[in-house]
Amino acid sequence: MNLARFFLACARDVLKGGNQYRLWITLLLIIAIIGAGAYYTQFQEGLIVTGMSDQVSWGVYIANFTFLVGLAAAAVMLVIPAYIFHQKEAHAVVLLAEGVAVAACIMCILFVVVDLGRPDRFWHMIPGIGMFNWPKSLLAWDVIVLNGYLALNITIPLYILYTKYKGGTPNPRIYFPGVLISIFWAISIHTVTAFLYSSMPARPFWNTALLGPRFIASAFTAGPAFMVLAFRIIKAKTTYNINDPVIHYLALVAGIALQISLFMVGAELFTEFYAQTQHAASAQFLFFGIDGFNSLVPFIWFGISIEIVAMVIFMVHRWRNNFMLLNIACVFAIVGIWIEKGIGLVIPGFIPTPLGELFEYPVTLIETLVCLGIWAIGILIFTLLAKTAISIEQGQLKLKHNVSPRRI
Repeated sequence: MNLARFFLACARDVLKGGNQYRLWITLLLIIAIIGAGAYYTQFQEGLIVTGMSDQVSWGVYIANFTFLVGLAAAAVMLVIPAYIFHQKEAHAVVLLAEGVAVAACIMCILFVVVDLGRPDRFWHMIPGIGMFNWPKSLLAWDVIVLNGYLALNITIPLYILYTKYKGGTPNPRIYFPGVLISIFWAISIHTVTAFLYSSMPARPFWNTALLGPRFIASAFTAGPAFMVLAFRIIKAKTTYNINDPVIHYLALVAGIALQISLFMVGAELFTEFYAQTQHAASAQFLFFGIDGFNSLVPFIWFGISIEIVAMVIFMVHRWRNNFMLLNIACVFAIVGIWIEKGIGLVIPGFIPTPLGELFEYPVTLIETLVCLGIWAIGILIFTLLAKTAISIEQGQLKLKHNVSPRRI
């Protein structure tokens, strides 16, 4: 009964707020509805309304999926200092970081669903009903690690918040084993995704041992950068106290990870272009174009350029501590990683085809609206989770015990 009251109280809490909060929620709902309408068109007419084809069968949906898996994994950067090293500043925001992980995981699942031409055939992967093909299939591994990580990031914060809602103190013996599992699981979700790409020998652009480490480094760049922006907005718009040391720590993590990520990108480019083998054709198409096919060239150079700018800001201590410059660096890092690890990784893997054919991939309006709709759903989920967590942490949302009047 108390659990039902808890969810009902949380539902009531997220409906409360000022005009800016209501406007923000309304805007997200409108974008989500527009995205749902675009997906309905895609569902009715088929994937023909997207820019994908038999030659380029993964597009902007899977690019977003790849980016968001890293965003989800980056929550571990606050889980470790909060639960392992008991840092007070990190502990105050770790539930918000896990909210980012939950929202990112849900968006990952949604992007996979919209990428399926017939999502109703998902039952084929249900064990016992369909053919899950585990442990042979890397796709099956990806399904397990993603849903398992989502479950961990829902159950652990749920227990902690529910206990505090009742006025109790969370028992580390109950949630700490799950924390330890989630730390290793966070690394696994992006590693398995990288293995899903690099295990395809027919796609030499992906067939590299550096892909796994690159994914982890880019995740620990974009994830902390996203959390810096989210925490600064929360600090500015609410009364919840987020100490500056947490922001500085996340900025430092993002800066170091971005340096590592760019170094590995440079190492791969040297390998691709120094020998100039046929396996470098995808990299040639991405960075310089081939025979007039050069739609991705301006995007990748723009992405790499703003990543370098972000890295410089992160590296200079004075600039990193300037919150205006830090905001710019975080935005540049997120957009740059999305370009480099999203469309800059997924699409060139298919171009040229194994037969040497060249096909452009034009992102359609339908795909763009669907993507915006899913991002709006994810940000809405994070907003609601963050509001509930803050209300419980501040003691504004708690169980009201019925006190019987004393007899005289």
